[in-house]
Amino acid sequence: MRTAEIIRTTKETDIKLSLNLDGSGKSNIDTGVGFLDHMLTLFAKHGKFDLDVKCVGDINVDFHHTTEDIGIALGEAFAEALGDKKGIIRYGDCALPMDETLILSAVDLSGRACLGYRLEIPTEKVGDFDTELVKEFWLGFVRKAECSLHLVQLAGENSHHIIEGAFKSAARSFRKAVSIDEAFANEVPSTKGVL
Repeated sequence: MRTAEIIRTTKETDIKLSLNLDGSGKSNIDTGVGFLDHMLTLFAKHGKFDLDVKCVGDINVDFHHTTEDIGIALGEAFAEALGDKKGIIRYGDCALPMDETLILSAVDLSGRACLGYRLEIPTEKVGDFDTELVKEFWLGFVRKAECSLHLVQLAGENSHHIIEGAFKSAARSFRKAVSIDEAFANEVPSTKGVL
C-alpha cells in the first residue's frame, strides 16, 4: 500500500494528515477553512486519493499558515507514499474545462521542486478565502513533494472556477503520474536510476 501519515505541529498549526495514493476518492477534511476543505475534497475525489486532514490553525489571524502548512504536509505525504518511485508513470497532464474556464496542469515527479503558476485570479477573495493563498498552497506542496507542477489558465474570469479547475486538473495529473506503469514495474523511470 502506498500510504503516508503526517503529523506536523508548529506554533501556528497542528495537522494530522493521512493519504492513500491507491484509494477510491474518499475524504474527511476539516481545516477550519471552508473553501480549502472544498478544494481538498475535490482533489481527493478527482485524484482517487483517500485523504484525511485535520488541522487546528491560527485562523483567527488569517488563513495563510493553515493553507501553506497543509500544502507542505500533503507534499510530504506524497513523497513518503511514493517511496523510491519504482514503477510509476512519472508524468501526468490534464486540460480541464469548467464552463468558460480552461485550466491546463502538468506534473513531473522528478525529485526537483518547481512551480509554474500562471493563474490570473481576478478577485482578492472567494468568500472569506484570500485567493493569493492558492499559490502558497502549491508552493508548499511542490517543495515537499519534490515535483514539477505547472498550472496554466487558458481561459476564464470566474475566480471560483479558476481555483476549482486548478485543483481538479492537478488531481487528475497527479493521478496519472503516480499510477503504476507495468513497463516500468521494477525500475525507476529515469536514466539516472533515481528520482
